[in-house]
Amino acid sequence: MKTPVYQIHTDQEQLTAIFDKTGDISRNFLNRIGELATTSHAPQPELLQLQPEGKGALAALEEFQLRFGDSLVASTGPRYWGFVTGGATPAAIMGDWLAGVYDQNPQALTGHGDISARIEVEAISLFLDLLNLPHTFSGGFVTGATMSNFTCLAVARQWLGRKYGKDLAREGLAGFGGLHILSATPHSSAIKALAMLGIGSSNVISIATPGGSRESMDMASLEEAARGLQGKPFIVISSAGTVNSGDFDDFKAIAELKKRYDFWWHIDGAFGAFAACSPEYGHLLDHWELADSITVDCHKWLNVPYENAVYFIKKEHLQLQVESFQNSNAPYLGDLANNFSYLNVLPENSRRLRALPVWFGLVAYGKEGYRGIVENCIRLARELGQFIEEHEAFELVTPVRLNIVAFTLKGAEAALVDEFLHRLNARGKVFMTPLNFRGRKGFRAALVNWRTTDADISLAKDELAAVLGELRAAHQATPGQRWH
Repeated sequence: MKTPVYQIHTDQEQLTAIFDKTGDISRNFLNRIGELATTSHAPQPELLQLQPEGKGALAALEEFQLRFGDSLVASTGPRYWGFVTGGATPAAIMGDWLAGVYDQNPQALTGHGDISARIEVEAISLFLDLLNLPHTFSGGFVTGATMSNFTCLAVARQWLGRKYGKDLAREGLAGFGGLHILSATPHSSAIKALAMLGIGSSNVISIATPGGSRESMDMASLEEAARGLQGKPFIVISSAGTVNSGDFDDFKAIAELKKRYDFWWHIDGAFGAFAACSPEYGHLLDHWELADSITVDCHKWLNVPYENAVYFIKKEHLQLQVESFQNSNAPYLGDLANNFSYLNVLPENSRRLRALPVWFGLVAYGKEGYRGIVENCIRLARELGQFIEEHEAFELVTPVRLNIVAFTLKGAEAALVDEFLHRLNARGKVFMTPLNFRGRKGFRAALVNWRTTDADISLAKDELAAVLGELRAAHQATPGQRWH
């Protein structure tokens, strides 16, 4: 019987044309990214119905361009400042493309037929060098900060259980009352991780902040909470860059507390960890190498494509990590004690080779390249912050500590603040996200994109002024002044 020829076989013969066309579309998008809109106003197309016979890759690409090509926003562009979104560097895009082509599942260092796990180990080593962290940490790649926090806190949970003679990974949390987590302003991804781990957000003991514009932990409050646990072990979730204002906890003080109290120290450094790249700002991370675990998000300031983040956990906790994630019912994985496998130290069994875009970026640009990206973003954030401080209609909600500019309209009601942001984003030149800082509504611009320049800051200033004019014109005849 003759083997039927399907469209997929034709595509294999047209591979060069498919890649050429894909490359043309990619180049066109990236070369115009500074001109593309940051907000889409395109209507939602009707859903396609699956056809019995496919069109082939080139026809599918044409269909995609027709239906969606002009609607994709420049979320990796130089003026998309929402959600701490980075922009993929050329080297990272190259690595990500090749990760799809090679389609490796990094598993064990030996015995599984490929060397992709070795690439991951090497990328982790390079990453530790970039952040000036000691190689007493091991690491691996996951989808984002949520899964990095999940991985780190899963091992912290196992550590906490072992302090009470419990194997929580095997026995579960039923009846276990030893969960004590101390934090001041944990990111929502850490709270989500606690929920997924069965720990629950209600077990977080809220630590006071110094007040004012600070989001960091008050050290006296932290020690008081630790003392109140009367010698019981606990978990501390600290921040290297809070989401609202880019604030840092006092790591030196936490390290001192660790000498007197028994706790697992986790640092959420999703974007703030990259301050370590800069001699000027690296002091914000002094003593962070004494933490037990660290979260870093690669698709932020490292500027690699989604989905990409890393966890760092002290090697001394490897046994706890294996207890938390081991595939004990999969004999084909081999001897867990003698054969290191990523499958036994992180949540996923099947993964793409996320290490490759990171490896390419680090090898291509090195320490100085990323130092330049970090310091440029901080400089530009401060320039924008100075504009806000000096403007008669705007005011900073928190100081510009790193790369986040948090500001609002002076004396404006909440509805007017919301309208301002809607108008700003609708113009499609710059994108920011809403801010709600201790009841004050405002706007938040997070600069982590390697493409952002002084010209983009100038354009953003013009956009802010233009929207301000629009808003004043729209409300000048409105009864009841909403600007105080």
